[in-house]
Amino acid sequence: MTESNATGWLATASLQDALQHGLTETEFKNIVQLLERPINILEVGICAALYSEHCSYKSTKVHLKTLPTTGERVIHGPGENAGVIDIGDGEAVVFKVESHNHPSFIEPFQGAATGVGGILRDVFTMGARPVALMNALRFGAPDNARTPYLLSRAVAGIGFYGNCIGVPTVGGELAFHESFNGNCLVNAFALGLVDKDKIYLGRAAGPGNSILYVGSKTGRDGIHGATMASAEFDDNSEEKRPTVQVGDPFQAKLLLEACLEVMAGGASTLRTAVVGIQDMGAAGLTSSTYEMAERAQTGIWLDLERVPQREKGMNPYELMLSESQERMLLVVEAGREAEVTKIFARWELDAVKIGEVTTASTVDLCWHGECVSSLPVNLLTSSVPQYRWPEAAPADFQQRIGFEVSSIAEPSDLVACWTKLLASPNLCSRRDLYGQYDSTVRTNTVVHPGGDAAVIRVKSSRRRREKGLAMTLDCNSRFCSIDPRQGTALTLAEACRNIAAVGATPIAISDCLNFGSPERPDGMWQIAESIRGLGDAARAFGVPIVSGNVSLYNETKGRPVQPTPMLAVVGLIDDASRCVPAFFAEAGDAILVIGETRADELGGSEYFSQCAGVEKGALPILHYDREIAHANGVRDLIAKGLIKSCHDVSVGGLAIALSECCFGKAVMNDSAPLGAKLEPITQAVGRSDGVLFAESGERYIISCTAANAEKVRQVLKRHKIPVSMQGSVGGASISIGSFAQLDLAEAFSSWRTGLGPLFI
Repeated sequence: MTESNATGWLATASLQDALQHGLTETEFKNIVQLLERPINILEVGICAALYSEHCSYKSTKVHLKTLPTTGERVIHGPGENAGVIDIGDGEAVVFKVESHNHPSFIEPFQGAATGVGGILRDVFTMGARPVALMNALRFGAPDNARTPYLLSRAVAGIGFYGNCIGVPTVGGELAFHESFNGNCLVNAFALGLVDKDKIYLGRAAGPGNSILYVGSKTGRDGIHGATMASAEFDDNSEEKRPTVQVGDPFQAKLLLEACLEVMAGGASTLRTAVVGIQDMGAAGLTSSTYEMAERAQTGIWLDLERVPQREKGMNPYELMLSESQERMLLVVEAGREAEVTKIFARWELDAVKIGEVTTASTVDLCWHGECVSSLPVNLLTSSVPQYRWPEAAPADFQQRIGFEVSSIAEPSDLVACWTKLLASPNLCSRRDLYGQYDSTVRTNTVVHPGGDAAVIRVKSSRRRREKGLAMTLDCNSRFCSIDPRQGTALTLAEACRNIAAVGATPIAISDCLNFGSPERPDGMWQIAESIRGLGDAARAFGVPIVSGNVSLYNETKGRPVQPTPMLAVVGLIDDASRCVPAFFAEAGDAILVIGETRADELGGSEYFSQCAGVEKGALPILHYDREIAHANGVRDLIAKGLIKSCHDVSVGGLAIALSECCFGKAVMNDSAPLGAKLEPITQAVGRSDGVLFAESGERYIISCTAANAEKVRQVLKRHKIPVSMQGSVGGASISIGSFAQLDLAEAFSSWRTGLGPLFI
């Protein structure tokens, strides 16, 4: 419903209208019963948007409530626009990861670009200056006809928005699988810095205060975006293209600077006039008004005629549901509106009073002097029903995890398997992707894309040393498809290893839970089990979840994507200059592999998937005590300046991790790759392919000068960390004992060029 006539949106809504908007019959009847009156088309559109899965989390709230969300560093957890964590010295970090999956599949450039824009607004709406971006991507099989187009356009959209607005894209991850043929995933992460005493919240506090609309004008783009993002795709998905928003990063830059200036009080020495501020994201003006009123337990009155409009003849239905980009809603102290509008005028942006905060506990919408909608705030926020859908494990679950690894014969040519994995799109170099992103802007980046975790320095004139913020995005979708609870826990373990590998300590998590339909028992089981696994691991590692997003109905014609609980973990290091890269530095350095390889842990491995066509088997055992102890040992070595590189062992096992250590410097510096030779310290037990490709946890490959090798061993001994292999950097090959040896130049060429053919 987007007609511009004067009466269509005022017509009384029927059950059929409600169903077409995405409400269920029960939801529609309950709304009408609670209101004790019929509702019009405008109101059914508002209700459908805020009852959508994308806005309400109605199918997951009962499970999300079980997650650990508090801690000594937590300033604001879930419920605000982004999580806020204390990093000391009166400073805080603000961050969140969010999905933009459905729009990106329909129109990948704008879908991905506006995903970046939306997550940036979530951060700076809290008063923080964004300083880093990351993204996590999932696409269909490499040989699927649509995959190259979606990959190329989504990456271009991400680079366009981030590069133009001037925020560095410092990391991320990418994987391919046929389950994503009908639904790609585009998850965007942003992190910002703010002084602890200058944090802003999205609250419409203070009856009588003014509601100001600021930023770009409203158009018809993005209408029904929230409801579209809460439904599965079908043969008519292309018809949903008009629901995809259009982004303008140059306008976003103006909005960012204007908002930060007005929150800082502008040139005035007085306190800021801003009481609350909220991004107009999913569901646009609808979500921002109701959410701000709900948080402050107030009401809002809006005169929709005053909303700045980009197109002629727009009506209240379109104005309330448009998801036009680069817009914010401000609550400003009564009498101080001129201070705010003056600042926005200098940035050439609209800043218009469109309403006021009231005591009514309703959102009242006026049009040409008539009240066209008055809905209670809690009806569309706290009173939205929460569902506990039935759960049932898939019929083949026990068969999947009970699959006997020994039934797969070891290949006769391990070198061929190693080479195949290196060249595969899931494991090859990502340089063709992140080379399209600017990671150097603002000059804060210490560890750039290509490492285990990205690191930015926190500049300050108040400290002698510059602390660092590490960040990583991780998910093993293949693990989670086999056993969602264990797979999610293993995902967090890997993310924590990535943070430790640069010398940082994990301090908080933001999650982005990408799944299929919750209405199927096996789908809801995947979702609930994954959340339980996340809670298990977060409590074990002592790291709280402070923000996040749930994206459901990622499926086409009933076929869901692999479960993908994407986890963003942020870490802190006292001295950013101590951080180490993931790759070897120079020939002659000593190599140590810490942690034991369990050669039988091939279940769910990338090796089995690609070389045997098998995606099942018991996942690696997660030893929390060893993960924590080994991470502490790695941090100790880095803090003491004893090692030159550190890389965790994860997807692809030891063989792939060692190769990445050899290739990393060549990619970063356009130089020649470095060879390496490893030898087991004790005789390996079990399968030879398992030694190379098992994905056992709690392992790292570290390098140091030969002179420091004994000191490193002594530190590891004090931490009771075993060393399973040793060797040295250099030579024209990469070898692991007598198991396999690769020609360095050929292996590097295969790895470096694997992704290129997918970019068009």
